[in-house]
Amino acid sequence: MSAKDKINPPRESGLSFGFNFNQRIPSVKGRVTISLKEDGVERILLEKDNIYTLDGGVLAAMQFSNGSRPLTHLAVGTGASGASSSPDIPDARQRRLNVELVRKEFSSVVYRDSNGNVSAVPTNVIDFTAVYQASDAVGPLNEMGLISARDGQLRPVLDVFPARDTTVDLNDFDVLVNYLTFPVINKPNGSVLAITWRLTF
Repeated sequence: MSAKDKINPPRESGLSFGFNFNQRIPSVKGRVTISLKEDGVERILLEKDNIYTLDGGVLAAMQFSNGSRPLTHLAVGTGASGASSSPDIPDARQRRLNVELVRKEFSSVVYRDSNGNVSAVPTNVIDFTAVYQASDAVGPLNEMGLISARDGQLRPVLDVFPARDTTVDLNDFDVLVNYLTFPVINKPNGSVLAITWRLTF
């Protein structure tokens, strides 16, 4: 092992430990692919990166401490602020969709290897896919998010963006982990919308 590959040990600092933050720290990246199937023809409507919310960081800490809150739903909505053709850029303070239309449990959750193939063992790349059938999510969609829900019911944090009350116990609410806004996608009745949200750690 060369000197540049060595990781510096923690250094004692009072009663706690400090770390050298010059070391590379992985970040969470998300990318969304949306496809629409209509009259037997499937086409890609959107491929776009998302943001990881501040509440997502809280959920990560909860997972490390007790592992009790997995991601459960992909929600779509119609409430992105800004112009319909160019909505406002997502903000990490977002805590819920502005106007949630419907949420779906994932139809599949799979790990991917470095070549994008399905992996039989856990990796740092995971795909969450939700499928909205013919009568689901019909309307002018322009926002979506990955949610960890306490149960199947809608339990959003009630803060109105950009307010963010950090004293709220997220154990009692949905946690919006990733959020994305995009130019309006109209989902016609009778079409099938498939969304795959890939997270890379």
